[in-house]
Amino acid sequence: MNQQYDVVIIGGGTGGYVAAIRASQLGLKTAVVEQGKLGGTCLHAGCIPSKALLRSAEVYTNAKNADKFGVIAPEVGLDFSKVQARKEEITERLYKGVQHLMKKGKIDVFEGKGIISQSKDVLVRLNNHELETILNSRNILIATGSRPRTLPGLEADSEYVMTSDEALQMKELPNSIIIVGGGVIGIEWASMLIDFGLEVTVIEYAERILPTEDKDISKEVQRLMKKKGVKIVTGAKVLPESLEKGDGVSIKAEYKGKETTFSAEKLLVSVGRLANIEGIHLENTKVEVDRVIQTNEYYQTNEPNIYAIGDVIGGLQLAHVASHEGIIAIEHMAGENPVPLDQSLVSKCIYSNPEVASVGLTEEDAKEKGYQVKTGKFSFRAIGKALVFGESDGFVKLVVDEESCKLLGAHMVGPHVTDMISEAGLARVLNATAMDIAHTIHPHPTLAEAIGEAALAVYGKEIHA
Repeated sequence: MNQQYDVVIIGGGTGGYVAAIRASQLGLKTAVVEQGKLGGTCLHAGCIPSKALLRSAEVYTNAKNADKFGVIAPEVGLDFSKVQARKEEITERLYKGVQHLMKKGKIDVFEGKGIISQSKDVLVRLNNHELETILNSRNILIATGSRPRTLPGLEADSEYVMTSDEALQMKELPNSIIIVGGGVIGIEWASMLIDFGLEVTVIEYAERILPTEDKDISKEVQRLMKKKGVKIVTGAKVLPESLEKGDGVSIKAEYKGKETTFSAEKLLVSVGRLANIEGIHLENTKVEVDRVIQTNEYYQTNEPNIYAIGDVIGGLQLAHVASHEGIIAIEHMAGENPVPLDQSLVSKCIYSNPEVASVGLTEEDAKEKGYQVKTGKFSFRAIGKALVFGESDGFVKLVVDEESCKLLGAHMVGPHVTDMISEAGLARVLNATAMDIAHTIHPHPTLAEAIGEAALAVYGKEIHA
């Protein structure tokens, strides 16, 4: 059976389904091919479920510290089965929402594996084992996402070694865990699990955790994680061949010139993600692949009618980036004139406790690019709303071009900064100066006052320092 479409999207994750909705809005007959569930990794094995667990961990910690707010809660316990049930309920609700959006947009959804044939059609091997379906399409959009990367010898098993995929499905919590990797995902898990009461050790190969963040942010997060009880070991090379399983796990790492052994009940491998490009049959096309799919600024490959977005093209592996890329790709297919994505305008968030958020250049990157840099920094300890919340650790740091005073970057660590970063993101889009931000009247009392004070600090005019 052959069916005709204007665009067929292989992959129904966040990038894929958003692209489908935009295509529908533009009047394109659209199909989505998804082997798993609509919503993909972000909805089912990443953004949403992990944040649901992080929120439960935060509530648990707050309840244990309720006496600081004058609230007496003598018997605080944790029912992890209910934690997981809440996570599943949230995920299912959002999944039904995505299904509704597909029906609303009159988008055909095929549950199966999409393969590009030699004739550049999409062959769908349906999950229900029915006959294969061929989708003829003027354009194809590849949005197949990524999966957790492992290290040889540290592959996930059913008992001792996990990636984030397996960790999200834990029926019960261990007493202790080793996390290999101190990047974004590793630190989110470290924060969550220490708040759930585990003994947590993070082993990071680089000389600092969160190595892509501003150094001041990285240093502050490490300090605060250690304050919570996380053991952080940086500049350490894990030796996978030394892994031993039995009564828990043990593994060695080269650290400070010698081999050091680390032991725990479980081990979580968090060392990045790999693009899902296998099995699409890209060999039937002229699409260029160098670990990830190569595209132009409109996400068009060497095959003019084949586009790719999201984790399969590398770059910033973020759901909101994939969504934006999908919209640009669809608009380009439709003959619109979309503005290419400027990655320096993308806000990045880490949902640890405390949170981390950033947009634009770090201080180090700005200096490497030749800017004469000025910075303004302001602590949450001087912000009334932060004290009311009982969450006064952290700060806001703005990086500014000294000559023009234009905002080059904003970096935050502290309470609810993932909800605050969009102000700095808008300032970057509008090419605003630090004084423009300072002249923005920030309501009192709010956490966002720290942004205004940091902007004033660029000029040495902060009020509450």
